[in-house]
Amino acid sequence: MFGVVQGVGFRPFVFRLARRFGLSGWVKNDGRGVQIHIEGSRPDLYRAFAGAIEAEKPPLARIEHLARRQVPARGFRDFKVRSSGRSGDFVFISPDISVCPACRADIRNPENRRFAYPFTNCTDCGPRYTIVRELPYDRPKTTMAGFPLCPDCRREYHDPLDRRYHAQPVACPVCGPAILLKNARTGKAIPGGIEKAAELIGRGRILAVKGLGGFHLVCDPRNAAAVTRLRRIKKREWKPLALMVRDLRTARRIARISAEAGASLVSDRRPIVLVPKKVEIAGIAPGLGEVGLMLPYTPLHVLLLDRIEAIVATSSNPKDAPIIKDESEGLTGLCDYILTHNRPIHMRADDSVIRISGKTPVFLRRARGYVPYPQPVPEAFRGAPPVIALGAELKNTVSLHKNGYVVTSQFLGDLDDYRNRGYFEETLSHLTSLFRARPVAVISDLHPDFHTTRIAERMNIPHFQVQHHFAHVLAVLLEHGRSPGRDVLGIVWDGYGYGLDGEAWGGEFLLAGYQGFERYARFEPKRLPGGDLAAREPWRMALSYLWSPERDGAAPPVLPFLKSVDPKTLRAVLDMIRRGIHSPPASSCGRLFDAVSALAGVAPLRNEYEAEAAIRLESAAAGEGRAKAYPFTLRGGTPRNLDFDPMIREIAADIKRGVPAGRIAARFHETLAVSALKTAKAARSDRGIRTAVLAGGVFCNRLLLSRTEELLRKAGFEVLRPLQYSPNDESISIGQVAFALAALKRRP
Repeated sequence: MFGVVQGVGFRPFVFRLARRFGLSGWVKNDGRGVQIHIEGSRPDLYRAFAGAIEAEKPPLARIEHLARRQVPARGFRDFKVRSSGRSGDFVFISPDISVCPACRADIRNPENRRFAYPFTNCTDCGPRYTIVRELPYDRPKTTMAGFPLCPDCRREYHDPLDRRYHAQPVACPVCGPAILLKNARTGKAIPGGIEKAAELIGRGRILAVKGLGGFHLVCDPRNAAAVTRLRRIKKREWKPLALMVRDLRTARRIARISAEAGASLVSDRRPIVLVPKKVEIAGIAPGLGEVGLMLPYTPLHVLLLDRIEAIVATSSNPKDAPIIKDESEGLTGLCDYILTHNRPIHMRADDSVIRISGKTPVFLRRARGYVPYPQPVPEAFRGAPPVIALGAELKNTVSLHKNGYVVTSQFLGDLDDYRNRGYFEETLSHLTSLFRARPVAVISDLHPDFHTTRIAERMNIPHFQVQHHFAHVLAVLLEHGRSPGRDVLGIVWDGYGYGLDGEAWGGEFLLAGYQGFERYARFEPKRLPGGDLAAREPWRMALSYLWSPERDGAAPPVLPFLKSVDPKTLRAVLDMIRRGIHSPPASSCGRLFDAVSALAGVAPLRNEYEAEAAIRLESAAAGEGRAKAYPFTLRGGTPRNLDFDPMIREIAADIKRGVPAGRIAARFHETLAVSALKTAKAARSDRGIRTAVLAGGVFCNRLLLSRTEELLRKAGFEVLRPLQYSPNDESISIGQVAFALAALKRRP
């Protein structure tokens, strides 16, 4: 039996099941999963046993493959759990999972020896990926190695009937980790533990609290002064902050929680879920219609939230750096007090972030709770050798293929920061050593100057390079198990990707399959005045879209967004656009969002965080209902061009007429969805395409994703989109793996 079946309570589950059905034999871990030998007097018991394994398996278990064969009976009289066999070279481990209901009951029961113990866990819950140093997943190879079991925990650990049987992080107040509250400035210990920590939060102090994958910075969300100070410390004026709330009832007082959002909130993965606000809490998600909520996922968080109903819980990292996992990484300058403990974190991991589109989640960040679950590759690629993919430059992940499965790392951040490059190297080393992989090839982006490209070149193994948007399409094909064959239309909309022509792409329609791609259509390129600066100052892109050769020399229309721009800077940028100086062309969908957001007056003068202008535009459109699309043109050629100049002219006219920003935003979203449909219909007419793939960071936009998907499906298209991964650049490494597997398969 192969899959996530080790370290999840599978052997004691099988033991109890065998006893229930009156079967004898044994169960043991081996190098690739679990082996079971059963003997009994009736064949129907075998079938019932096998059915119960599938139907009743432990919550963290995932069976990828179950093989059965008949063997001679050995005459066993009972059923036993045998010691593990020789460790193999590819065994899956579970992600870190939130505290289960049984352990939650233990820490709230004054009669239980783990009452109020913040490191309570069992085989159904607790830390996994973040504490594993190497495989097999045994206590000596985790960060629990320094905590010898007391007699009571040892008894539980060795009892197959106990739910803590072989739970590697098992601990209690006698033998396990302990918490420590201390003053961040002086380092002096403070008595009172979690109770005192809750009191300090209530008094407006900022605390660093150690979780599973790193520290959170925590404060009282109702204390405006504390929130303002936290924003100043984080250098985060507008970017939304997440809240951890006591329970679903509390969440429903703050936001409108759909059935699907509620299910995600209470799931054992415990992601941050973006949900529509019901009340406005000053300073938490300013200018936006949604707020990010999560429920407590460790016993420590549960105990803290038992004492204070809600807290701000944001990653403890300096701006653009990875989450802090050790106090020595500069934590003291970020908070007043530290609630820490002595169980080391081996692999850091942020909280995962999702939102719901229709009935299914869309990942905005995939990390704690979901990594490192494996992704099977299509049958055509089974038997391919190990390869390693280094991902994109921004929103980076690393993906490893081995034995027919892809394991993708947690979100690693943007590699333009040296600290994230250290995190990247740390994770790359951890994945390859954890899964004992010796890749025969490495894959990176096509861009010659990316850090990942240079790292790949130094690895001294065959190096594949893949165009950015093509990798987006391949990631979706691999996730959905599509084999080589019929092409799809990849509708890939994002901010930037290095094109085959060396120019900036980002509004792409690719006729694609594993064998390669053709650029069927694109957004008509517009100039990026100032290059990368155009992505940070949305008004620049608004000017670029307003300018045209026919208007050369004419002043731009007098629109409200220009009033806040320095006139001298405005003239200089217009001159750059006219003359094409420091203004490379780009077909970027992300930059079109920036332009419209600025025109509508909802964009900041300068983005504080990536896609801020686009997020504000989506928020403005929420609640407007169905709107009429603006005009646009799909012109012929190779590739075809989507020309949105007619839309821009009408938006400018709407602004002069005083049309509200929300209505303009709603019409803009409808225009993009209709443009996708029109282009897809053209591809179907021209090339017989019947499947559309939606990918790229722009499709993190729930309004655009749901409407585009709806229009395409109604028109008879099969629509594929990322489900287990993010549409943004986190999925690039998965597509890179798919490219390498296809290329290796084609080799003689």
